Amino acid sequence: MNNLLNYNTEDVREERTDLLVTVASLYYQLGQNQQQIAERLDISRSSVSRMIKEARDLGIVEIRIHRPVNRHYLLEQALIDRFGLTDAYVLLSGQDQREDELLAGVGRLAAGYLERVIALLPPDACIGIAWGTGVHAAVTALPENRSHPLDVVQILGSVGAPNPTIDGPDLARLLAGKLGGRYYDLHAPVLVAQPALRDLLLNEPSMRDGLQRARSVALAITGIGTVQPEAASFLRAGHLTQSDLAELRRQGVVGETCGRFFDAEGRFADYEINARVIGIDLPDLRQVPRVIAVARGLPKAMSILGALRGRYLTVLATDDVTAQAVLELAEA
Repeated sequence: MNNLLNYNTEDVREERTDLLVTVASLYYQLGQNQQQIAERLDISRSSVSRMIKEARDLGIVEIRIHRPVNRHYLLEQALIDRFGLTDAYVLLSGQDQREDELLAGVGRLAAGYLERVIALLPPDACIGIAWGTGVHAAVTALPENRSHPLDVVQILGSVGAPNPTIDGPDLARLLAGKLGGRYYDLHAPVLVAQPALRDLLLNEPSMRDGLQRARSVALAITGIGTVQPEAASFLRAGHLTQSDLAELRRQGVVGETCGRFFDAEGRFADYEINARVIGIDLPDLRQVPRVIAVARGLPKAMSILGALRGRYLTVLATDDVTAQAVLELAEA
């Protein structure tokens, strides 16, 4: 009798374990919600919730938090508090890290934010994309996921960068390919010689439609540029010369985002160069619900500060050295 009792008890225990493994596998591996599991197994949703907890308590499920990219949470919170950001991602850099490694690390942090937010966007939402090495680092690090296809829109004209993979059209195609959506190019250069030429191009129906689409995006991904010659993207792309940058600095310009130049307070209206840019305006950028700027490097610290003061971004991805410099400049 005792042997039969032991056998039955052991049998019941194994069946319970099998059930817990099934529930845990459906929940954690297949991503089914508790209601789906309840309907499949013909049990109540509350039972599923208890089984998930029981599986964790018994060690059937082990939850580990992996940190492939180290973050400086104190600096992140300082940026959020100081500038009213929605979020911040600050790479905790190590000694002897190369510039490309630091940029890739910041890009991975930005990609983590994008992956989370993209899943929350409605199916008819569009994502706007600018250009630059920071944007490229984020899009490259983003995993492919076509289960939630979204369209991608170029929000400023083509820069004609020496490396075409960091230009707007290529980045729009790359991101749309990863998301399984369509992409929309803005068929124009980012900077033209005269404001009159810009106005002429903006009167084209296709350009008006493209910019209208760009203004309606739910999420924008951009970089932040500087007028310091050692890190000026517009200089590398051949749109500005050393003397052009010197004149902009003399006027008080510290940086640009989405091709629009601004001073240390984020003001932009007084600069003639902005009347020659084709893309969304900075007031348009302020209206985008979510804007993540990916930028790092000490030459960009004042540019990032100006963009933050102008409220041209809601999320910043950078590294700890740059973040510390931005906060010190803000205090100074």
